[in-house]
Amino acid sequence: MHPAVARDHREILIKTYQELFDQRGSAYDRAMRRYPDARRQEFEQAVAAAGLGPGMVVADVPAGGGYLQAYLPPGCTCLGHEPCASFTNHGAVAGQPAPLLPLPWGRASVDAAISLAGVHHLDDKRPLFSELRRVVRPGGRLVVSDVATASAVARFLDGYVGGHNSTGHEGAFLDERTLRELAEAGWTVEKAAIRDFQWVFPDRTAMAAFCHELFDLRSSSLADTQAAIEDQLGVSTLANGRTAMHWSLMTISARLA
Repeated sequence: MHPAVARDHREILIKTYQELFDQRGSAYDRAMRRYPDARRQEFEQAVAAAGLGPGMVVADVPAGGGYLQAYLPPGCTCLGHEPCASFTNHGAVAGQPAPLLPLPWGRASVDAAISLAGVHHLDDKRPLFSELRRVVRPGGRLVVSDVATASAVARFLDGYVGGHNSTGHEGAFLDERTLRELAEAGWTVEKAAIRDFQWVFPDRTAMAAFCHELFDLRSSSLADTQAAIEDQLGVSTLANGRTAMHWSLMTISARLA
């Protein structure tokens, strides 16, 4: 592909992410700040896959509202990069847009990188994977944790969420193609597995309210959202009486030679 064409192609892919979250990033951020521990298990499994140690410099891309930082080991430095200023206190400096690529760090300047629940908005993930290869030091690790193709979560997002939110939803979810894209970008995949876990809430009403705001579900009711979650994803009641919404991601751990 000619370099100019490649640049144009990359800009189209990045614009898709930015268009989505320029419209609904604020709602997503409000939900995360209202229920900051709901997705704890999701963040913890991604951090565990990265094998982090104290004092490491960790890149978080795209970073949303910087939620990952709270789950890093003590002493780690989190470098978050987010192109959408709609996320509170994150992304663009002084509210100005910041492009996703190129990443704003020098070559081999971070020990590890984590990309959680963001890359399914990029059909061609290789430009991002290549940039992450540039900024991660030799021997460093990349963890990509996102929705798997043909999973219940993928069907829920492209179906119910896409049918009721403000932007629609058509995900480029993770599968064997993602593993090939990582290899083409210079990464050695160490492990890829489906991780099942839970989003936890005080009750089912809170669960529905969280998802309603997180996904900006403007054309559905809270009751309809709760019913869709129960039917399509599954919900359990924990021993302490709290509500657990079933969720899963494909988590890939890759390393640089």
